[in-house]
Amino acid sequence: MNTNVSSSVGATTSITKSLAVRPLPSPRNLKHNLPLSDELSAQVDRQRLQISTLLAGQDAKQRLLIITGPCSLHDEKATLDYGRRLQALNEQLSDRLLIVMRTYVEKPRTTTGWKGLAYDPERDGNGDIEQGLIRSRSLLLKLIEMGLPLATEALNPMTMLYLDDLISWTAIGARTAESQIHREMISHLSMPVGIKNGTDGSVDTAVNAMISASRSHHCLGTDVDGNIAMLDTPGNPDTHVVLRGGRNLTNYDEVSIAKTLVQLNKAASDNEVHPKVIVDCSHDNAQKQHERQIEIAHEVVNQLKGFGSYNENKGIVGLMLESYIESGKQGMEGINNDGNLTYGLSITDPCLGWSQTEALLLDLHKKMG
Repeated sequence: MNTNVSSSVGATTSITKSLAVRPLPSPRNLKHNLPLSDELSAQVDRQRLQISTLLAGQDAKQRLLIITGPCSLHDEKATLDYGRRLQALNEQLSDRLLIVMRTYVEKPRTTTGWKGLAYDPERDGNGDIEQGLIRSRSLLLKLIEMGLPLATEALNPMTMLYLDDLISWTAIGARTAESQIHREMISHLSMPVGIKNGTDGSVDTAVNAMISASRSHHCLGTDVDGNIAMLDTPGNPDTHVVLRGGRNLTNYDEVSIAKTLVQLNKAASDNEVHPKVIVDCSHDNAQKQHERQIEIAHEVVNQLKGFGSYNENKGIVGLMLESYIESGKQGMEGINNDGNLTYGLSITDPCLGWSQTEALLLDLHKKMG
C-alpha cells in the first residue's frame, strides 16, 4: 500500500514521498513457529529469579552479576561460538559469578546507522524486519539451549513482544530512560531491568524511571496478536541503576557510586525498587577505550569487597562488559583486503577479545572468593 504526501503550501514544486507498509507475523505466530519449550521456559524463570534474588541481597553464594557479550549481534555463527565459550567458563565460575550473556539485536543510533540484527539482518540498508525477527529469535533460542541466561536492550516495545519470553535481564538505555512509553513497558516486563543513567551522567532520570516502572499503569499497547490494546501493567519490583558515565565523565568511582546509592536508598524507602548499582565498564566510563574495561572492573570489585583503602560496598551487585572473540571493532564494510568482515569482531562499539575476557573473569572469580 502506498500513501502520497504532498508538499506544503508555498512550495514551488511538488514533493511526493512513498510510505511502504510490509505486514509482519504477529508475536503469537512467531512464538508458535519458534517455540520455547516448557523445560527451557522453566530455565528462564529460574534464571530471572536468581538475578532478582541477587538484587535483593539474598543470593546464598553472594555472587557478582556479570553481563558480558558483543556490543551487538551481527554474525550468528560467531555469536554461537562466543556463547559456547562463555557457557563453558560459566560452568567453571558459577559458584562466585552469575554470568549473563549480552544478546543485543537492536541498536540505538544517535543519528543514522545499522539498527541491529532484528531490523537489517543482511546489513545492506534495505531492512527486512520479518527475517530479522526470525533470525533473532532462532539465535536466542540456540543460546538458551546451551544453558545461558540472556540480556538485551529494549528499544522498541513491539520488538520485545517477539522476544520477551527468552530474556532474563533487560537494559533500558540512557536515551530512552526518560520515555514514558519505555517506563510503561518496564512496568509490564517480567524480568529484572537495569536502567542506565542519562547521557549527561546524571542518575535522576534513571531513579525517576525506576519509581515510575515500579507502579501499575493503564496504557496503550499491543497484544500478542498484534492488536491495539489497553494494558494494565502490574509494576516491576526488580529495577536498578546501571552507571555508564556521561559526556566524557566517568561515574564508577567511590564518590559517584556513594552518591547514587544515597539517591536510591531514598527512593527505595517509599517505592519498590532495588537500591543497587551495576557498573557498565564500557561507554563513557571507558572513555571509548575498550581495554580500560579491565581496570574499571577490578576497581569496582575492589570497592565491593573493601580491598585496599575502600570500605566494603554491598550496594554494588554487578558489572557490564562489551566482549567478543576478537579485540576492537571494524567498519561495516570489513577490514580485510577482500572486503569481508573479520570473524568475531564487533561492527559497533569496540569489545574486549575472548582471551582478555576469560582472564578478567578468572581474576574476578578469585577476588570474589
